[in-house]
Amino acid sequence: MCGILGIARPDQEPVTLTDAQVVAIRDAMIHRGPDDAGLERLGNVVLAHRRLSVIDPSPAGHQPMRFESPAGRTRGWLVYNGEIYNDADLRRDLSREGVAFATSCDTETLGRCCEQWGPAVAAARVRGMFAFAWYDPHARTLTLARDPIGIKPLYYTLLSAAGVTELVFASEIGAILAHPGVSAVPDPVTVSAYLTTIRTTLGPRTLYEAIRVVRPGQVLTFDLRVPSLPLAHAAIDTRQWSASADPESPETERVVRESVRVHLRADVPTCALLSGGLDSSIVVSTARRHVDVLRTYCSGAPEADGAGGSEDFAFARLVASRLGVVHTEAPVTRRMFQERWPAMVARTRTPLGTPNEVAINEVARTLRADGHVVALSGEGADEFFAGYDTPLSMALFHVEQGDHDPGLFQLNAAAWVPLNAKPGLLNPGWWSSAGRDEELVAAYRAEFAAVSDEAAGEAESSGRDLDPLERHLRFQQRINLVGLLQRLDSATMLESVEGRTPLADVVVRAHAWSLPMARKFTETRAAPGASPLTRTKIALREAFADALPPEVVERKKASFPLPFQAWVADQSQAIRASRFLRELFTEATVATVAARPSELWSLTWPMSNLAMWGERFA
Repeated sequence: MCGILGIARPDQEPVTLTDAQVVAIRDAMIHRGPDDAGLERLGNVVLAHRRLSVIDPSPAGHQPMRFESPAGRTRGWLVYNGEIYNDADLRRDLSREGVAFATSCDTETLGRCCEQWGPAVAAARVRGMFAFAWYDPHARTLTLARDPIGIKPLYYTLLSAAGVTELVFASEIGAILAHPGVSAVPDPVTVSAYLTTIRTTLGPRTLYEAIRVVRPGQVLTFDLRVPSLPLAHAAIDTRQWSASADPESPETERVVRESVRVHLRADVPTCALLSGGLDSSIVVSTARRHVDVLRTYCSGAPEADGAGGSEDFAFARLVASRLGVVHTEAPVTRRMFQERWPAMVARTRTPLGTPNEVAINEVARTLRADGHVVALSGEGADEFFAGYDTPLSMALFHVEQGDHDPGLFQLNAAAWVPLNAKPGLLNPGWWSSAGRDEELVAAYRAEFAAVSDEAAGEAESSGRDLDPLERHLRFQQRINLVGLLQRLDSATMLESVEGRTPLADVVVRAHAWSLPMARKFTETRAAPGASPLTRTKIALREAFADALPPEVVERKKASFPLPFQAWVADQSQAIRASRFLRELFTEATVATVAARPSELWSLTWPMSNLAMWGERFA
């Protein structure tokens, strides 16, 4: 895992920042790559890289990486963050086309793909997690691409100085903010959206007015021949993965086990996160087959710090004992939470999304101290195999009532701060600057329409009817999973740990999409008016019933939970003292939340995060 950085200007307009300035920007991401660093100045383009050496840790994997023809002509430059899991297949295909390789590093594999097929086709043929930039000095284009699921982050901004347009891109917002031409001006639209969704992006927007995010599956190509650096948008074509999905075969167990196996490829020590839930236990049970001595790690609140403590500890111990792995606990105390939370906001330059980011970060810090560099995690199963019982039950009821305005329904159903409460909570000027959440509502409606069209097209091509609930599940994948993956990336990379997600994989996703909804989620009622009985992740539970303890197979969703509803009470004074919050909220709102923080935790959590962020960066 790495950190990438680039600055590009139109032809004949050399980058004016000095090498020392570029190095300072690049090294704002040193935690993403403590093992090596590179910088190449190419006239109107500068590329830089921080490397976390995982595959072929020799100097042969140094980036930026140059690709040339047999005659020595430069054909392209690559900076890349991620891992490729079908590396051997791609090398075989390229070799058949006459391509020769000089290293065993997957960076070279990706670069040869871009060189031979172009970056858009390369992105479509790669199975893995990636964010990369490909500079073609002959076409005079610079292409940014991000993997279809959105596992790896990539941000950019377009500046204008003295009439010259400049593109700046990086793996982290903090690096872009380190550029002397970038101002940390908050975006009211996204700030308001964060209050409701606790997500730090809204479509392409971020919490900073000038900074945009490359969306999952996007390929953005900038034409450096034109002074305005016009941008062409394209989407990664993932049909090759869907075409291989057959509802009869392959079986769920085989697909998942194969994905875990390929995600274990590394030339550095690898471990796994283990919460004792179904998803992480599946990953660990499979990894144990391929790793002689597997280390696992769990976090949560100890008994003294949270209402009986986290039951993750007990379930994780059970799984670890049954599978014969070496298990370590990384507890999070109330004091640690209060110290680590603002520190993470400061380091990432963004508010946290969910409280258990602190627990993930503590796990990453612990396993890194033990010498591990790669950690497998269970993200993706809930979104692909239908793991959230309450949201799906609510969606099913909405479908039964006619499924009117499903995008708005999804927004309201998961709201931390409800839309209809905001006019009374926010200052009128800020509420007006945020556009009264019109863009937020429009974005959710557009996303739901997009996933509906996608699911309907797949159903039609396979000759099956589309279950209306499938559309809501796809929406959870599109919105919820990206936030969880961002959480994993930032929390682990702060400690120079590469988090891998074998269940959030294009092949696993294709298989899950091919399954009928009844193989993923069902709801029944014993009698009219009775509470519903739900079953989630049915295919996964049945596939691994013989591999795991029955209490784990039937366990409800849990993932390093923390008693944050009680712990946020410690933020009362910070809420009262925050000048930034007083710009956003009415005096009455600030006073009420500061006086009743635990009771109003759904307001306290996002407000506390915005206080920490806004006071320092906005």
